[in-house]
Amino acid sequence: MTEAQLRLLAVHAHPDDEASKGAGLVAKYSADGVRCVLVTCTGGEAGDILNPAADTDEARTNLAAVRRRELDEAIGIIGYAQLHLLGYHDSGMPDTDHNARPDNFANAPLDEAIGRLVEIIRAERPHVILTYPEDQARYPHPDHVRVHDISIPAFEAAGDPEQYPDLGEPWQPLKLYYQGAFTKARLEFLHAWFDEQRIESPFADWLAMFPEGWEDPTTTRIDVRDYLDTRRRALLAHATQVAPDSIFFKVPEEVVRERMPWDELVLARSLVDTGVPDGEFEDDVFAGIRGAVMEAVAPPKAGSKTAR
Repeated sequence: MTEAQLRLLAVHAHPDDEASKGAGLVAKYSADGVRCVLVTCTGGEAGDILNPAADTDEARTNLAAVRRRELDEAIGIIGYAQLHLLGYHDSGMPDTDHNARPDNFANAPLDEAIGRLVEIIRAERPHVILTYPEDQARYPHPDHVRVHDISIPAFEAAGDPEQYPDLGEPWQPLKLYYQGAFTKARLEFLHAWFDEQRIESPFADWLAMFPEGWEDPTTTRIDVRDYLDTRRRALLAHATQVAPDSIFFKVPEEVVRERMPWDELVLARSLVDTGVPDGEFEDDVFAGIRGAVMEAVAPPKAGSKTAR
């Protein structure tokens, strides 16, 4: 078996989300030969220009085009094999003009949006899907909420021939993961480093958002220490959103490599036995799949009969 037979699909809300969430693990699997494809649901038209150096006339008048170029650069850095645009306008935050648009992602008919994702899943036939969790309390952007809302039913519907029968041959993904930019463990690590340097931590307020007694649901840690620079370069490709002096780059890479060299995920759906003992972190999103894929593509043994 070659890794090219394994396929991963990531669903993200806006350009730059693919760089801030899961970029290291996608770069790792892509380098190993896995086909990694990206679904970006909106054009990011409602985003702010967060980097003064990128605040140009073009960015102010045609932000969608600028952000699309940034997206193309970032996915090249990460190693995505294909980009699929779901085609919706950025929904913006509640009570904004963007949020009232009928063509935005949050206002789109749910069945229509699910169908668009189902069609992509059936065309790409991924074994693994990465999406967002239901809990978006720490950043309740309508588009992030909507990503979750369409991903779960699309995961279920893609393999059902009775649902969306005109949108391609059914294909059932085997695992679905939730991903995010910052787990509590990551925020604690970043906060601790700022404290060690006797620098006021920008993450204290973020940590305060977690209720007392909150339990980290992380099930999976993918070692991406060899792809930290890839993750950084992909983020910097989104120049309108991320400045080189951003707080996200303050902690030295060697410290991240030593103390927090993982991309963290939550396994939300699995149709296979991962084989990971209770209480241990899974270290491969294809755990439980690799053997099944190998069996499916292996040639018949000598003397065996193939069903017709």
